[in-house]
Amino acid sequence: MDTYLWRVVAAEMPASFEPEALRAQAVCARTYALWKMAGGTHGEGEVCDRSACCQAYLTPEAAQARWGELTGAWTERIADAVADTDGQILIYGGKPIQAVFFSSSAAETEDARAVWGTELPYLVSVDSPEGEEVPNYHSVVEVTAEELRTLAKERGLGADLSGDPAAWWGQPVRTPSGRVEEISLGGVTMSGGAVRTLLGLRSACFTVEERDGVFTFSVTGYGHGVGMSQYGANAMAKAGSTWQDIVSHYYTGVTIEKRIPAE
Repeated sequence: MDTYLWRVVAAEMPASFEPEALRAQAVCARTYALWKMAGGTHGEGEVCDRSACCQAYLTPEAAQARWGELTGAWTERIADAVADTDGQILIYGGKPIQAVFFSSSAAETEDARAVWGTELPYLVSVDSPEGEEVPNYHSVVEVTAEELRTLAKERGLGADLSGDPAAWWGQPVRTPSGRVEEISLGGVTMSGGAVRTLLGLRSACFTVEERDGVFTFSVTGYGHGVGMSQYGANAMAKAGSTWQDIVSHYYTGVTIEKRIPAE
C-alpha cells in the first residue's frame, strides 16, 4: 500500500505543496483505494493506474523526469506524508468513504447529488479557501457557432441549432455553490457536467456569452468540485490547519481511524 500511495500522491498533488496538505492527500488516496478495493470492480488487481477509473499513478522514473534536480527532496517529502499518516483512513457508517478530490474550487465545493445524482452525507457543499497561486483559476474557452453545431451533431444531442446563435443557450439553473446544474441548448436540457465534457471546460462553474457567432465561456476552478479541493487544502495548511483539520472540513461527519487492511 505504501508503494502504491507514494505513486498516487506524486501524481495527484504537486510535491511543492505544504506537508499537511500532502498528508491530507495521502489519507484521501489511502481511503479511496480501500473504498475501491471493497467494491471488487476490477477483473485483475484491486485497483489500477488510470485516473478515470481509480487514481492517477506516477512511477519514480517518471517523477524524476518531471522533477529533475528536486527529485531527492520531493521523493522524501511525499514518502514522509505517506509514512506520517500510516494506516489512517476516513470512516463514515463504519466503512471507508468515497474520498474523492479535485484540483480547485470556486468559493464552495459541491454536493455529490448535484454532480452525480447520488446523495452522500459526507460529500456536501462546504466553504473552500483558494489561494491566488492556483494556476488557470479563471479560464476562457471560445467556441464558434459552427463548431458547437458540429459537436452537438456528433454527440447526437438533437438540439435545434438554427436561427440566431444568441438564442441557442437558455438561462442556467445554478446550484447553491454557483455551478451550473442545468442549462438548455437548442431546446435540449443538459447538466453543467455534460456541457463541461462536451466543450472541454475546466469546471461546471461557468458563464456563457455570445457575440458575432462566437460563444465565450468564462470558467472558475478545475475539476468536478466534490470532496477535497487540493488547492483549498494547501491554503488551509498554509494558514496553520493540520491534515486532520483539512479532511474533517471537506468530508462532513467522518471519523479518522487507523486500520490495517485484511490479508
